[in-house]
Amino acid sequence: MSRIAYVNGQYLPHQHASVHVEDRGYQFADGVYEVCEVLGGRLIDEKRHMERLSRSLRELRIPHPMTDRALGVVLREVVVRNKVRDGLIYLQVTRGVAPRNHYFPPDHTAPAIVVTARNASVAKSSAMAEQGVAVISLPDNRWDRVDIKSISLLPNVLAKQTAREQGAFEAWFVDDEGYVTEGSSTNAWIVTKDGTIVTRPAEEGILKGITRAIVLELAEREGMQFEERSFTIEEAQQAREAFITAATTLVMPVVSVDDVTVANGTPGHIATTLRSLFHSQAEIADT
Repeated sequence: MSRIAYVNGQYLPHQHASVHVEDRGYQFADGVYEVCEVLGGRLIDEKRHMERLSRSLRELRIPHPMTDRALGVVLREVVVRNKVRDGLIYLQVTRGVAPRNHYFPPDHTAPAIVVTARNASVAKSSAMAEQGVAVISLPDNRWDRVDIKSISLLPNVLAKQTAREQGAFEAWFVDDEGYVTEGSSTNAWIVTKDGTIVTRPAEEGILKGITRAIVLELAEREGMQFEERSFTIEEAQQAREAFITAATTLVMPVVSVDDVTVANGTPGHIATTLRSLFHSQAEIADT
């Protein structure tokens, strides 16, 4: 089956979909994005993703390309046309097409929008979670506004590639004070010896992850102890558990940090429980 992409008002065969050479996303990484899980053909936490998209657009002063209702129609149509049951939908909005100039283009310039979707293997992700993953640490060399979900991701790309080359799944960024900020595409968590779940506050140098928010709500619902504070790589290596979260991974146990085994080297009970209960707390949209 040929994949279908939505590009600026048109549904096009994926292999023929393209953006203009002077799209500011291509020229300047002047845009934002969202990635939303699709489960059983339905969008997971759509409302929160759309709220974060709107915030990112406001922060960069990019006009919203359409109403939330219209965008919801487009998202569902892309899911249907690509026959996605379990997978991901990707949405990107840029400042639009204009002659290359660092200044903002004229006010009448329409923002550009692209939406794609693809299936993903639930079985493969589950198998990975049963084994757990490795992470490495790298100095955080990103810009300060990582709270904006910008498409400017070169440091993240380099970090992710370094992780792969070192046999790891993810890289955790570490700030100048020696504290973990977040992963290249995930939020970072540990569980202390006394069973307290710890993750860095979302107001301090990290993206306010949607999956992160759901996990905190789930932990509270289940009566689990948690706190939002910074932690070091050394604390993670000595922790009872560690894990990462994102729409692409859900709750993924971490079993080693910088080649140091976490606890007994197997996925922990808390991470496994949070993963198994995740969709009982997440908002599943109507079709």
